[in-house]
Amino acid sequence: MKHKIEYQPRNPSNWPAHLQAKAICAEHNAAAPAARAAILERLLGAPTDAYFEPPFFCDFGYNLKVGRNCFANHNLVVLDCALVTIGDNVLIGPNTVLSAASHATDPEMRRKGLEYALPISIGNNVWIGANVTVLPGVSIGDNCTIGAGSVVSKDIPANSIAVGNPCRVRKAC
Repeated sequence: MKHKIEYQPRNPSNWPAHLQAKAICAEHNAAAPAARAAILERLLGAPTDAYFEPPFFCDFGYNLKVGRNCFANHNLVVLDCALVTIGDNVLIGPNTVLSAASHATDPEMRRKGLEYALPISIGNNVWIGANVTVLPGVSIGDNCTIGAGSVVSKDIPANSIAVGNPCRVRKAC
């Protein structure tokens, strides 16, 4: 089972890292294409050759691990309240959401301001189509294609083509 992280997003101790990530994302989004790589490296805290078309948004940056030769089209949103790992040679379509964060289904926990997060893992050589949402705790295996408009709520095994809401494997590739 994946490790569930409970946290309070309104806790002031989370604000400095969150605000810093928002400022770096804004800088990335306003920068000329040639300057974006260095800005993205500051956000991720590691060298990268990834290219994210603006706008791009994330919560913290330090919980986002990106492999080699990754391309994300416009409007990638990463709620990285838990680790979000993107493998090598990954293509991400526009308007994609990778949400490790979620709200509790228990109303009392929501009233207390508690949220939770589960890690997301995207393997190597994956293509994620436009308007896809990947939910907390999901793993997408190597060599997968996720069809446009899909909501990925369960793990997708390697070498699969999966589509729909909810996203389901349609065939092996």
